[in-house]
Amino acid sequence: MSRAKNKKGNSPSRKNVAPPSGGLLRWIFGSGRPVVLLLAITGLFGGASYLAWQHVRKRVLSSESYWLPLENVEITPLPEWIHTDIRIQVFRDASLDRPLSITDDDLVQRIRDGFALHPWVAKVQRVQKFHPARVRVDVVYRRPVCMVESAGELIPVDEEGLVLPGEDFSPVEKSRYPRLVGIESAPLGPVGTRWGDDSVLGGAEIAASLSAGWEKWGLGRIVPARPAGAGLRDTATFELRTRNETRILWGRAPAGDASGQVPAKEKVARLEKYFAEHGTLDGKPASVLLDLSRPPAGQGAASDGPLIPLPHRKGT
Repeated sequence: MSRAKNKKGNSPSRKNVAPPSGGLLRWIFGSGRPVVLLLAITGLFGGASYLAWQHVRKRVLSSESYWLPLENVEITPLPEWIHTDIRIQVFRDASLDRPLSITDDDLVQRIRDGFALHPWVAKVQRVQKFHPARVRVDVVYRRPVCMVESAGELIPVDEEGLVLPGEDFSPVEKSRYPRLVGIESAPLGPVGTRWGDDSVLGGAEIAASLSAGWEKWGLGRIVPARPAGAGLRDTATFELRTRNETRILWGRAPAGDASGQVPAKEKVARLEKYFAEHGTLDGKPASVLLDLSRPPAGQGAASDGPLIPLPHRKGT
């Protein structure tokens, strides 16, 4: 009996013997182990994907859907005064006229820099690339405000006195813009840079402020004037001339307006008022019709109207 009892007592209990599969499952699903396994599986999958990509990378990136032809470069629609395809000029001057891939890391910056250097572009707002290969460039264009007469040429400039490409304008188109005369200097730099003469900057600012009414009012020229002995950088005053050579004294350019000067908007408003009342800005040739540099009637000056004729200066 005791042997049987001891044999029974020494035999292991069924409760304490775990099947091999149960121990493996407990190890696998133990605390924190699922996360480790997930990371391991993800790593294996990522590694396999990377190896597969390296195997087919060259073939995929060499497909036409990644290569950017010039015709797939879209830009902000050109305004009426630009007649050339500036994309061709930008890609040529920026050495972008070679095979380009939208996978190039610096493609967007290179295109942005290329357009920013073009004389017709005032600002590059955004450059975006897409697949299949396409690039969108949003820019702000410069606007010509007048033609500067210099050394027998008519040279277009914008409101900041920056020289613009002249080949975009026919002789007829040039004749439609305000003309700034009496400029003895030449541009200091190439197209796309500022003229370098304050008289050109001032005349351009005046032309920009008069753009809406220039044709309607029959204006023809803007003429700078400096006191005798004044240097190139001294502040100039300006006159307007109608096509009939009537003179209108403007005064300083908008940027040269100082305390006590009549603002440019007020000068334009006075021209509008006078034209509405008289139907013309013309008087006797070489006579001064208006002096816009003085405050109007009721502000310590004579009323708007014909003034005492002043002598016409030869050559202007």
